[in-house]
Amino acid sequence: MAGRRHIAAVRTPYSGVMVSSPRQRYRDQVRAEIKQAALAQIGEGGVGALSLNAVAKQFGMTGPALYKYFRSRDDLLTELIIEGFDDVARAVYAAVREGVPARERLHALAEAFHRWALAKPHLFQLLFGTPVAGYQAPQETSEQARGVMGPFLPIFAQGTAPASLRAEVVQWMEDMPLVATWVHVFAPDGDPASALAGGVMVWARLHGIISLEVEGQFAGMGHRAETLRVIEMDSLADLWGI
Repeated sequence: MAGRRHIAAVRTPYSGVMVSSPRQRYRDQVRAEIKQAALAQIGEGGVGALSLNAVAKQFGMTGPALYKYFRSRDDLLTELIIEGFDDVARAVYAAVREGVPARERLHALAEAFHRWALAKPHLFQLLFGTPVAGYQAPQETSEQARGVMGPFLPIFAQGTAPASLRAEVVQWMEDMPLVATWVHVFAPDGDPASALAGGVMVWARLHGIISLEVEGQFAGMGHRAETLRVIEMDSLADLWGI
Protein backbone atom coordinates (compact mmCIF):
# COMPACT_ATOMS: atom_id res chain seq x y z
CA MET A 1 0.00 0.00 0.00
CA ALA A 2 1.32 3.43 -0.91
CA GLY A 3 3.08 5.11 1.98
CA ARG A 4 3.03 2.01 4.17
CA ARG A 5 5.50 -0.22 2.39
CA HIS A 6 8.47 2.12 2.34
CA ILE A 7 9.62 5.21 4.20
CA ALA A 8 12.60 7.09 2.89
CA ALA A 9 14.87 7.85 5.83
CA VAL A 10 18.37 8.95 6.69
CA ARG A 11 20.52 8.23 9.72
CA THR A 12 21.84 11.29 11.51
CA PRO A 13 25.55 11.16 12.38
CA TYR A 14 24.91 12.19 15.97
CA SER A 15 21.88 10.40 17.30
CA GLY A 16 21.94 7.20 15.30
CA VAL A 17 18.16 7.62 14.97
CA MET A 18 16.44 7.07 11.64
CA VAL A 19 14.53 10.21 10.65
CA SER A 20 12.42 10.99 7.60
CA SER A 21 14.02 13.02 4.85
CA PRO A 22 12.55 16.48 4.06
CA ARG A 23 11.16 15.07 0.83
CA GLN A 24 9.43 12.21 2.64
CA ARG A 25 8.05 14.55 5.30
CA TYR A 26 6.55 16.71 2.55
CA ARG A 27 5.08 13.64 0.87
CA ASP A 28 3.59 12.41 4.16
CA GLN A 29 2.08 15.85 4.80
CA VAL A 30 0.47 15.98 1.35
CA ARG A 31 -0.88 12.45 1.75
CA ALA A 32 -2.37 13.36 5.13
CA GLU A 33 -4.04 16.44 3.62
CA ILE A 34 -5.43 14.38 0.75
CA LYS A 35 -6.93 11.92 3.22
CA GLN A 36 -8.52 14.73 5.22
CA ALA A 37 -10.02 16.18 2.04
CA ALA A 38 -11.35 12.75 1.07
CA LEU A 39 -12.94 12.30 4.49
CA ALA A 40 -14.55 15.72 4.17
CA GLN A 41 -16.03 14.66 0.83
CA ILE A 42 -17.36 11.48 2.38
CA GLY A 43 -18.80 13.44 5.29
CA GLU A 44 -20.67 15.77 2.96
CA GLY A 45 -21.94 13.35 0.34
CA GLY A 46 -21.30 9.80 1.51
CA VAL A 47 -18.73 7.32 0.28
CA GLY A 48 -20.13 7.45 -3.23
CA ALA A 49 -19.17 11.13 -3.46
CA LEU A 50 -15.46 10.38 -3.19
CA SER A 51 -13.69 11.56 -6.35
CA LEU A 52 -9.93 11.75 -6.81
CA ASN A 53 -10.39 14.44 -9.45
CA ALA A 54 -12.42 16.56 -7.04
CA VAL A 55 -9.82 16.08 -4.31
CA ALA A 56 -7.05 16.99 -6.75
CA LYS A 57 -8.76 20.27 -7.63
CA GLN A 58 -8.70 21.31 -3.98
CA PHE A 59 -4.92 21.12 -4.09
CA GLY A 60 -4.54 22.74 -7.48
CA MET A 61 -3.50 19.40 -8.98
CA THR A 62 -4.64 17.43 -11.96
CA GLY A 63 -6.14 14.00 -11.36
CA PRO A 64 -3.05 12.21 -12.67
CA ALA A 65 -0.81 14.24 -10.34
CA LEU A 66 -2.68 12.83 -7.38
CA TYR A 67 -1.69 9.33 -8.43
CA LYS A 68 1.82 10.09 -7.25
CA TYR A 69 0.42 9.85 -3.72
CA PHE A 70 -2.29 7.21 -4.14
CA ARG A 71 -2.37 4.73 -6.98
CA SER A 72 -6.16 4.71 -7.24
CA ARG A 73 -9.39 5.55 -5.49
CA ASP A 74 -9.37 2.06 -3.99
CA ASP A 75 -5.86 2.57 -2.64
CA LEU A 76 -7.02 5.76 -0.92
CA LEU A 77 -10.16 4.07 0.39
CA THR A 78 -8.17 1.17 1.81
CA GLU A 79 -5.87 3.49 3.72
CA LEU A 80 -8.81 5.49 5.07
CA ILE A 81 -10.52 2.28 6.19
CA ILE A 82 -7.42 0.90 7.88
CA GLU A 83 -6.80 4.14 9.73
CA GLY A 84 -10.51 4.33 10.62
CA PHE A 85 -10.41 0.89 12.20
CA ASP A 86 -7.29 1.91 14.12
CA ASP A 87 -9.20 4.93 15.40
CA VAL A 88 -12.30 3.06 16.57
CA ALA A 89 -10.16 0.30 18.08
CA ARG A 90 -8.35 2.87 20.24
CA ALA A 91 -11.70 4.17 21.47
CA VAL A 92 -13.01 0.71 22.32
CA TYR A 93 -9.82 -0.60 23.91
CA ALA A 94 -9.58 2.53 26.07
CA ALA A 95 -12.88 1.46 27.65
CA VAL A 96 -11.66 -2.03 28.62
CA ARG A 97 -11.95 -2.46 32.38
CA GLU A 98 -10.53 -5.46 34.18
CA GLY A 99 -11.87 -6.69 37.49
CA VAL A 100 -15.38 -5.28 37.10
CA PRO A 101 -18.64 -7.21 36.54
CA ALA A 102 -19.24 -8.47 33.02
CA ARG A 103 -22.39 -6.41 32.56
CA GLU A 104 -20.57 -3.22 33.52
CA ARG A 105 -17.79 -3.99 31.07
CA LEU A 106 -20.33 -4.62 28.32
CA HIS A 107 -21.96 -1.24 28.87
CA ALA A 108 -18.58 0.53 28.91
CA LEU A 109 -17.49 -0.97 25.60
CA ALA A 110 -20.84 -0.33 23.93
CA GLU A 111 -20.86 3.27 25.10
CA ALA A 112 -17.31 3.83 23.83
CA PHE A 113 -18.23 2.49 20.39
CA HIS A 114 -21.42 4.55 20.33
CA ARG A 115 -19.67 7.79 21.30
CA TRP A 116 -16.97 7.24 18.69
CA ALA A 117 -19.58 6.76 15.97
CA LEU A 118 -21.45 9.93 16.90
CA ALA A 119 -18.23 11.94 17.00
CA LYS A 120 -17.15 10.61 13.59
CA PRO A 121 -20.27 9.61 11.67
CA HIS A 122 -18.52 9.84 8.28
CA LEU A 123 -15.95 7.27 9.45
CA PHE A 124 -18.67 5.04 10.88
CA GLN A 125 -20.49 5.04 7.55
CA LEU A 126 -17.26 4.41 5.66
CA LEU A 127 -16.36 1.41 7.83
CA PHE A 128 -19.77 -0.08 8.51
CA GLY A 129 -22.21 1.41 6.03
CA THR A 130 -23.24 0.44 2.52
CA PRO A 131 -20.34 -1.23 0.63
CA VAL A 132 -18.69 0.97 -1.97
CA ALA A 133 -19.62 -0.11 -5.49
CA GLY A 134 -16.73 -1.78 -7.24
CA TYR A 135 -14.48 -1.77 -4.19
CA GLN A 136 -13.08 -5.01 -2.80
CA ALA A 137 -11.59 -4.53 0.65
CA PRO A 138 -8.39 -6.47 1.35
CA GLN A 139 -8.25 -9.19 4.01
CA GLU A 140 -6.43 -6.82 6.34
CA THR A 141 -9.56 -4.72 6.82
CA SER A 142 -11.64 -7.76 7.80
CA GLU A 143 -9.06 -8.71 10.40
CA GLN A 144 -9.16 -5.20 11.84
CA ALA A 145 -12.95 -5.24 11.98
CA ARG A 146 -12.84 -8.45 14.02
CA GLY A 147 -10.24 -6.89 16.28
CA VAL A 148 -12.55 -4.01 17.15
CA MET A 149 -15.13 -6.48 18.47
CA GLY A 150 -12.54 -8.64 20.22
CA PRO A 151 -12.91 -7.05 23.68
CA PHE A 152 -16.59 -8.02 23.74
CA LEU A 153 -15.87 -11.74 23.38
CA PRO A 154 -14.54 -12.56 26.88
CA ILE A 155 -17.64 -10.93 28.36
CA PHE A 156 -19.99 -13.31 26.56
CA ALA A 157 -17.67 -16.27 27.08
CA GLN A 158 -18.73 -16.15 30.73
CA GLY A 159 -22.36 -16.82 29.81
CA THR A 160 -24.36 -19.22 27.70
CA ALA A 161 -25.70 -18.39 24.24
CA PRO A 162 -29.16 -19.50 23.08
CA ALA A 163 -28.90 -23.09 21.84
CA SER A 164 -29.91 -22.41 18.23
CA LEU A 165 -27.38 -19.64 17.70
CA ARG A 166 -24.71 -21.52 19.62
CA ALA A 167 -25.09 -24.52 17.29
CA GLU A 168 -24.67 -22.32 14.24
CA VAL A 169 -21.50 -20.59 15.44
CA VAL A 170 -20.00 -23.93 16.48
CA GLN A 171 -20.38 -25.01 12.86
CA TRP A 172 -18.96 -21.67 11.73
CA MET A 173 -15.81 -22.19 13.80
CA GLU A 174 -15.45 -25.73 12.49
CA ASP A 175 -15.76 -24.53 8.90
CA MET A 176 -13.45 -21.53 9.39
CA PRO A 177 -10.50 -22.24 11.71
CA LEU A 178 -9.43 -18.59 11.36
CA VAL A 179 -12.59 -17.53 13.18
CA ALA A 180 -11.98 -20.10 15.92
CA THR A 181 -8.44 -18.78 16.34
CA TRP A 182 -9.72 -15.21 16.61
CA VAL A 183 -12.15 -16.23 19.35
CA HIS A 184 -9.44 -18.09 21.26
CA VAL A 185 -7.09 -15.10 21.13
CA PHE A 186 -9.63 -12.76 22.71
CA ALA A 187 -11.51 -15.26 24.87
CA PRO A 188 -9.13 -18.06 25.90
CA ASP A 189 -11.32 -18.93 28.88
CA GLY A 190 -14.99 -19.79 29.05
CA ASP A 191 -17.23 -21.03 26.25
CA PRO A 192 -15.91 -20.02 22.80
CA ALA A 193 -19.24 -20.59 21.09
CA SER A 194 -21.03 -18.31 23.53
CA ALA A 195 -18.26 -15.74 23.06
CA LEU A 196 -18.66 -15.73 19.28
CA ALA A 197 -22.45 -15.76 19.40
CA GLY A 198 -22.35 -12.80 21.77
CA GLY A 199 -20.02 -10.93 19.46
CA VAL A 200 -22.44 -11.45 16.58
CA MET A 201 -25.43 -10.31 18.61
CA VAL A 202 -23.82 -7.23 20.13
CA TRP A 203 -22.53 -6.26 16.70
CA ALA A 204 -26.00 -6.49 15.18
CA ARG A 205 -27.76 -4.62 17.97
CA LEU A 206 -25.20 -1.84 18.28
CA HIS A 207 -25.06 -1.30 14.56
CA GLY A 208 -28.81 -1.24 14.25
CA ILE A 209 -29.16 1.55 16.80
CA ILE A 210 -26.13 3.56 15.73
CA SER A 211 -26.89 3.36 12.01
CA LEU A 212 -30.42 4.64 12.55
CA GLU A 213 -29.13 7.46 14.73
CA VAL A 214 -26.33 8.49 12.37
CA GLU A 215 -28.81 8.54 9.47
CA GLY A 216 -31.15 10.78 11.47
CA GLN A 217 -33.96 8.24 11.67
CA PHE A 218 -34.64 8.98 15.35
CA ALA A 219 -35.17 12.70 14.75
CA GLY A 220 -38.40 13.91 16.30
CA MET A 221 -38.94 10.75 18.30
CA GLY A 222 -39.48 10.95 22.05
CA HIS A 223 -36.50 8.88 23.15
CA ARG A 224 -32.72 8.85 23.02
CA ALA A 225 -30.68 6.29 21.14
CA GLU A 226 -28.56 5.95 24.28
CA THR A 227 -31.61 4.66 26.14
CA LEU A 228 -32.13 2.01 23.47
CA ARG A 229 -28.48 1.00 23.64
CA VAL A 230 -28.58 0.52 27.41
CA ILE A 231 -31.76 -1.57 27.16
CA GLU A 232 -30.31 -3.72 24.37
CA MET A 233 -27.09 -4.40 26.28
CA ASP A 234 -29.02 -5.32 29.41
CA SER A 235 -31.23 -7.59 27.31
CA LEU A 236 -28.15 -9.38 25.90
CA ALA A 237 -26.61 -9.69 29.36
CA ASP A 238 -29.83 -11.22 30.68
CA LEU A 239 -30.07 -13.59 27.73
CA TRP A 240 -26.49 -14.80 28.29
CA GLY A 241 -26.93 -14.92 32.06
CA ILE A 242 -24.09 -12.53 32.83
